[in-house]
Amino acid sequence: MSSPSVVTRALYRSVVLAASIAAWPAWAAEIEAATPPVVTEPVASSAQPPAADAALTTASIAPSANLPADELAAPKAADDAPKPTVASADRIEILDECLDIDACIDRYLWALYERAPKLDKIKETERRIVTVKRKGRMVKVTRSFTRLVDNDFTWKDPKAAERVGLSMKDYVIGGMDRSFKLKLFHTLHAAEAAGLAPGITSAFRDDYRQEIASGLKAATNRSYHGGSLRGGYGHGLAADIVSVNGATRAQRWVATEQLWKWVDANGKSFGVGRPYLDRDPPHVGPVDGQEYAKHRAPAVKVAAAETKKHKRIAARPEHHAAKRAKAVRASALASRRTG
Repeated sequence: MSSPSVVTRALYRSVVLAASIAAWPAWAAEIEAATPPVVTEPVASSAQPPAADAALTTASIAPSANLPADELAAPKAADDAPKPTVASADRIEILDECLDIDACIDRYLWALYERAPKLDKIKETERRIVTVKRKGRMVKVTRSFTRLVDNDFTWKDPKAAERVGLSMKDYVIGGMDRSFKLKLFHTLHAAEAAGLAPGITSAFRDDYRQEIASGLKAATNRSYHGGSLRGGYGHGLAADIVSVNGATRAQRWVATEQLWKWVDANGKSFGVGRPYLDRDPPHVGPVDGQEYAKHRAPAVKVAAAETKKHKRIAARPEHHAAKRAKAVRASALASRRTG
């Protein structure tokens, strides 16, 4: 995309970007309490951007600045406001000029990616020989035992990026679809303003990166994170998000659940939602995409159910007619034989 207009540059010349590494996510090891956030107010300007550029120039505003209410304010009740039960992570601040919208968005999302440790829980299966009683005799059998263990996948994205000769930022953030990045930027910026301190644990993933992913995942080439059948690099339409708020493991888990609930309540106004809900809670994608429509859109599910219903109803008369025709033929054949 071309750079913003001269008026836009004048309006947002004070817009900058830098990352503060703050707290760990819910399942990470215990760390010291995060320091209180320091919010820097953006310098106001009397210039106004052209109306045609308004939708784009808002993306170059500082992540810690207040975007126009009609563009970023999500409709929600007062009761939906997150409760101050966790220590706040530092806000992503602005420290240098951001004259290119795409570059500004990429730097902001990269900052959220950098501050989120890449840790999760995976199922580990262990087979052990145990002694059991069968038919009055003690026998030895092999049984499987499954448990949840911490999994550090920090090494996976660097290895995938090195494999294709890209920097980490260009691989993880650059591989996402541009329109989705804009929606994700607005969503996470608003979530950060609500005190939820979002972090990104995974963004673009190619077939190789998907192959070495753990836990619940799509087929290697079918991932909406950027599988080859979905368009590959530059077409990633998914990201995994958590909150890095909190000084303890329990607080970070509470904050992360608040973030997911906030996305469920407010994400659609920015074009982002969680297709799988509790089946894969960190996973978000565009609400106008195929993935969300397939798993969440009520109209699609209702239409599919109605189609199946009509097919079943239409098949019944044909089935009965076929049975009647078969019975008539059998009766006629029996009459000829007896005659």
